[in-house]
Amino acid sequence: MLFNTPTFLVFLAAVLVLYSGARSHAQRAAVLLVASFIFYASWKPAYLLLLIGSLSINYWFYSALTRTRSTALVVSAVALNLVVLAIAKYIVFLTDNFIFVWTAATGESINVPDWMHWALPLGISFYTFHMLSVMIDVYRGQWTDRISFRTWTLYVTFFPHMVAGPILRASELVEQLERLAPLRLDDLKLGALLFLGGLMKKLLLADHLAGIANEVYAAPDLVSTAQAWYGTLAFSLQIYFDFSGYSEMAIGLARMFGVTLPRNFLYPYISRNPRDFWQRWHITLSRWLRDYLYVSLGGSRVSFARNQVNLLTTMLLGGLWHGASWTFVVWGAIHGLWLVAHRFLLVFFERLGLNSRPRLAGALSLAGWPVTFLIVTFTWVFFRATGFHAASQMCVAMLGGGTDGGALEIRTFEKGIVWMAGAVALLEPRFVAWCVRIDLPGRWWQVSPLLRGTAYAGLTLMLVIFGGPVQKFIYFDF
Repeated sequence: MLFNTPTFLVFLAAVLVLYSGARSHAQRAAVLLVASFIFYASWKPAYLLLLIGSLSINYWFYSALTRTRSTALVVSAVALNLVVLAIAKYIVFLTDNFIFVWTAATGESINVPDWMHWALPLGISFYTFHMLSVMIDVYRGQWTDRISFRTWTLYVTFFPHMVAGPILRASELVEQLERLAPLRLDDLKLGALLFLGGLMKKLLLADHLAGIANEVYAAPDLVSTAQAWYGTLAFSLQIYFDFSGYSEMAIGLARMFGVTLPRNFLYPYISRNPRDFWQRWHITLSRWLRDYLYVSLGGSRVSFARNQVNLLTTMLLGGLWHGASWTFVVWGAIHGLWLVAHRFLLVFFERLGLNSRPRLAGALSLAGWPVTFLIVTFTWVFFRATGFHAASQMCVAMLGGGTDGGALEIRTFEKGIVWMAGAVALLEPRFVAWCVRIDLPGRWWQVSPLLRGTAYAGLTLMLVIFGGPVQKFIYFDF
């Protein structure tokens, strides 16, 4: 059940009606729990058993940790979750690599058993991280409030965020779920506005860009240099509008029920350096990796050299979290090396005394924007390509080694979509700031119902006519 389908809108309407009829907190929580399980079961009902088993076992670990903050207990909980995640998500990847080494050593060729090729349980990376964060916070003494099993289950399965985030800590959601209130008109209005904004990003931009990126990446050996860049730029913009659109829809859905979720994107393509980028891109994942992996490795409390190793390790594992392929590891490695290089560059600039020359420092910072955008765009090749061979072909094409003229055809209107999407990504922060400054949402509700209804009808018609072919959200695969 995708957020961008009529089926989901019918589901949402039914949930809102049932929720509005609930007379107590317990009834409201029950409505959201049942709705969340139905939402998850709509993908593959069999995986409900895995989800329920994970919820139950991890709640036992959580309860035990509240009684005794045992190191052995938290290590066991983390290890068990990582083993389950490895089996569910990485077993084919691990087996492939074992077979590669075995074949190289013995010359004997074996195949991956067919039974290993199961469908990835939806949202397993996300809901595993949700539960791990609570247990680690309890162990560290950062979360002391008792969570009931009902609230624990709803914290993990709450359908707006369960499948692809935002990735939350207990302190951001549990208290809100324990005081669920009746529907409020202001929350419904704001939630609907946020949901609509995300839906527009998905249907009008991301889904159209997907067709361009798919066509180019389907034949990386047949593209010209210009086509390789158009295809990669299309994917760079597609993944932003797809994932930020999903995140805004999730935030809007939660707000309809009076629940506030944290922002997950903050205009990443205006970033001027890699650190700035990761403070703007998939913010809740960056924060999770920092708080639970980077800090656990020693963070910045160690020597400068060890700190860089910790940073690179965090990004390598962050890349692997995204997918069971070495291309994702390379993607993470490039970002890690880039972050390390940026830190060395900051030290170099400090020794040159640039901090005392604000104009020069400002000019260098501004020059960092096109460099950052180009590097981020180039790294997306490894994220999107189906393997190293395809990635290398695309990189060669982008660096000037593409096919003369190209065997593909990117039509003028498709190029226009890429340029328009790029303009939207760059102008979005100014537009949002303008809307806030003039209080556009507040003014909108003062417009006559007839004009608002006409605008809604026109927008619906625009989404139907100009919306791209329905595509699943990219991060549903992770």
